[in-house]
Amino acid sequence: MAEAQNIPVGSTTAGSIAVAAESTVATRMSAPPSYDVADFPVPHGREEEWRFTPLERLRGLQDGTAVADGLIRTEVYTPAGVTQETVGRDDPRVGRAGTPVDRVAAQAYTSFEKASVVSVPKEAVLTEPIRITVHGQGGTAFVHQVVELGAFAEAVVVMDHTGDAVVAANVDFLVGDGAKLTVVSVQDWDAEAVHVAQHNALVGRDASFKSIVVTFGGDVVRLHPRVQYAGPGGEAELFGLYFTDKGQHQEHRLLVDHNAPHCKSNAVYKGALQGDDAHAVWIGDVLIRVVAEGTDTYEMNRNLVLTDGARVDSVPNLEIETGEIAGAGHASATGRFDDEQLFYLMSRGIPQVEARRLVIRGFFAELVQQIGLPDVEERLLAKIEAELEASV
Repeated sequence: MAEAQNIPVGSTTAGSIAVAAESTVATRMSAPPSYDVADFPVPHGREEEWRFTPLERLRGLQDGTAVADGLIRTEVYTPAGVTQETVGRDDPRVGRAGTPVDRVAAQAYTSFEKASVVSVPKEAVLTEPIRITVHGQGGTAFVHQVVELGAFAEAVVVMDHTGDAVVAANVDFLVGDGAKLTVVSVQDWDAEAVHVAQHNALVGRDASFKSIVVTFGGDVVRLHPRVQYAGPGGEAELFGLYFTDKGQHQEHRLLVDHNAPHCKSNAVYKGALQGDDAHAVWIGDVLIRVVAEGTDTYEMNRNLVLTDGARVDSVPNLEIETGEIAGAGHASATGRFDDEQLFYLMSRGIPQVEARRLVIRGFFAELVQQIGLPDVEERLLAKIEAELEASV
């Protein structure tokens, strides 16, 4: 039987610092990674990593004026054999998957009080998912979550974000050698919420990591998934789905750091936008280092603009430092409805409104199916249907 556990969240000053496995990656960053917020200048909006973000809507997360006065209710449902602990920043697992790469992530690291660590023992194969629900109840909060899989373990983690809050977070995924981890992160915040988070995955030798990010709600959501490898043979799949409404800013900034040989990565993000000032940003960075011979990587971003007044910024980047790779590529496409698809359906007697819905459902279907949990898939399809009611 799964257990539900409440995790308190607060703030404090920085204590001892854990040693990170990540090497310094300055690609497209104005400052090198650091746990110390003082190492990052206050952004002014002209930096490469901040030029698309509406800084004035981050409620002080970017300049240190945000005060941890909020309440976040976190519940962790753990299947049998899985442990959950509340630890301090001196725990060696905290921060091991990656170092903060911008000022907000560093602020979150230096300001959280206790971290939640969920551990799956080696060789355990879970038959039900771990569920982590994060519900905002107003104010500002700083959060740190760690998920650790032992060698050859297999698990699925579902993270749900709801309610109203201003949240800065770091989330670490430690995937042991030969382990398989799937993470579904759903952002379904209330309309005024702000969510800025760095997701760090450290993928072990011959391990696999799959991330599915789903973003619907919130005023501003800015997520930074990052992957690096602890040994050869690792695989990472990064999928994302977002539906950006009037006035919303949704930003997903990916980095896959191929720092080990014979590893694979595949990233596919799809978004739909509707309404005035709806703004989606997708940045896909892939770095193939000199030592990463035999790398096989691809990334793609597709966006469907449903109404006038919406804006998309899509920037795939590929940096290769060795010629000994198996394959590397990227693609980005943004456009309106495919009139040929619409005509095809209407010519077979399907009304125009229903035809539009079918096209959009098909656009997202391959990503929803990656989740593999019927209850989550049904809930997300219902949410997409609700969004479509407002657009057609």
